[in-house]
Amino acid sequence: MELQTAEFGNTVAIAIAVLVIGFIFYNFLKTRKRMSAPPSENVKILTDDNFKQTINSGVTLVDFWAQWCAPCRVQGPIIDELADEIGDKANISKLDIDHNKKTAQMLGIQSIPTLMLFKNGKVVQKFVGVKPKGQLLKAVTAQL
Repeated sequence: MELQTAEFGNTVAIAIAVLVIGFIFYNFLKTRKRMSAPPSENVKILTDDNFKQTINSGVTLVDFWAQWCAPCRVQGPIIDELADEIGDKANISKLDIDHNKKTAQMLGIQSIPTLMLFKNGKVVQKFVGVKPKGQLLKAVTAQL
């Protein structure tokens, strides 16, 4: 009887381990697929030259990022999804801080990803670190 109980316990432990590993693998594949998706056509690419003009009117969310930044690569597809959902109601944009140092320095960007929400040229909200689409969507729509 004790042997059957021990075997049953081992079987349950193995089944749980397989489920956990399967769940981790599934989430890895799902995240990898999202990160390899092509960038959205609705995201505006900002530079030092067009930054002020773009944020000057309406609502604009800017993702300050760099190619070498792993969290930025996680945030990028979220920004793309947000841009597709928002459409032309607001400007959803990205600025590569390595190629546009003037703007990044002017705004005091020290950590990336940093996301800044502008309304008519004024900063209304700032996010540091990877943020979920729902949180960003709520912030942007509150300013529309």
